[in-house]
Amino acid sequence: MHQAPYPYPATLIFGIPGAGKGTQGDILKSIPGFFHVSSGNVFRQMGDATEEARMVRECIRAGELVPDELTIRVFLEHLEAKRHSGEFKPERDLLLLDGIPRAAVQCHLLRPYIDVKLILHLVCHDEDGMIQRIRRRAKLENRPDDYSVEVIRKRFAIYQRQTLPVLQEYPPSVIAEIDSNQTQAEVLLACLSALVPVFKANFPRKLPAGG
Repeated sequence: MHQAPYPYPATLIFGIPGAGKGTQGDILKSIPGFFHVSSGNVFRQMGDATEEARMVRECIRAGELVPDELTIRVFLEHLEAKRHSGEFKPERDLLLLDGIPRAAVQCHLLRPYIDVKLILHLVCHDEDGMIQRIRRRAKLENRPDDYSVEVIRKRFAIYQRQTLPVLQEYPPSVIAEIDSNQTQAEVLLACLSALVPVFKANFPRKLPAGG
């Protein structure tokens, strides 16, 4: 197997739970050149077969963050499996990371592997609206951990205390604030307006020779 070409260029889709990160990630991943990884989806696919998987499941059910080193290990194993299978092609794909890093220490653990070029910070102050959005998703996708209002509010508190400080780990110049109270189309347009220049700078296409 070829050695991984670390660090991979990446964009973080960042924001409080319910701000619309998953919605935008699901749309953007359909566009060639963007490879979306949701840590929440990766964790949920682990099942309960191992002690680590059971630990992850319990953290999710309680609304807690998965321990940092376990988070990074599971994420890297998933990403490298996708690279080896050919689904993720580092020479042409910009990573879109949703749900990682979720704490400042995770930023430091990821630095040898991930080069953050842009942060799409989806900003939403409508707490009741976010709660309803999360509960609708929980019902549609059978996520019992997302249906309890108590657990949702706990996740909001953890975000403010542990995840929001992640923004301080990166220069303001790479942070694009996006109002996620807009329509999905307007949020997508704002995301692409920030993403396209970053993609072109990191994956320049060679012009055909001749005139």
